[in-house]
Amino acid sequence: MDRRLSWFAGGVVALIVAGGCGLGGNDAQPVPVAAVPTQTSEVPASEAPASEAPTAESAVETESPSPSASTKTKKAKAKPKPSRTSATPTEDPNNFQLPECAHYEGKAVSKAKAKAALKAAAARRYWPGSAPGLTVPGRLVIATAWHESGWTSNVVNCDGGHGLMQVMPDTEAFINQRFEQSYDATDYKQNAVLGANYLAWLTKAFGDTHFKGSYDLSAKKCRTHASPCLLNMVIAGYNMGRGAVDAAYEDKEIPNPGYVDSVRSLMTSCFCDKY
Repeated sequence: MDRRLSWFAGGVVALIVAGGCGLGGNDAQPVPVAAVPTQTSEVPASEAPASEAPTAESAVETESPSPSASTKTKKAKAKPKPSRTSATPTEDPNNFQLPECAHYEGKAVSKAKAKAALKAAAARRYWPGSAPGLTVPGRLVIATAWHESGWTSNVVNCDGGHGLMQVMPDTEAFINQRFEQSYDATDYKQNAVLGANYLAWLTKAFGDTHFKGSYDLSAKKCRTHASPCLLNMVIAGYNMGRGAVDAAYEDKEIPNPGYVDSVRSLMTSCFCDKY
């Protein structure tokens, strides 16, 4: 289904190659972000998610310069170390344009509230029984939501995608049925949980089917943004649904590399980091 909404790529870090549905752009063959997931026998019975606090990030150590051995004491200047991550863009590289068929409902929450909701959703454990170690990286949830909606909580897409995570009605119904919940996509906090829960479901489904029960979403497992590693497959599945990703995996491909590249780039450097 054509999402018809676009984020035009640009910016100092050449972040975004527009792709996929949601508010971030279109691929050649777009399918709703919440395309109805296909249940398989690999996925165990429903489990209620439990909350868990996020872990703190480790600090980056710095080195002190060695003193000069010359007779004239001269303070050595420390050479600046290259940054391990790309700098946050100073200007928003996305140019959001709402098409005529989309609309807003109600009042949008602030970007600060949206970010807090997304981080809280990422901190939950969605498989406490059968896969307690499975976690959804906060950076993945934040980047996906930014690409999908620019953290706009009250936007309704042309195809029915709603809110921060552009949750489709079919995905809302599937997650509520599968995990025995009653989340409401029109509530921005529950919308964030629905999106993160869907990412967790995709992680377990692909992990069980293609990665021998491994749920490691580390970017280090991915050779490129287009390689069929678990992280890239989960991002692709959020955009096109599980079936399309399973089919492409047979040829060791990703069905929507443009969308995946956009989200992966945003995970590294995002204008949203200013909030």
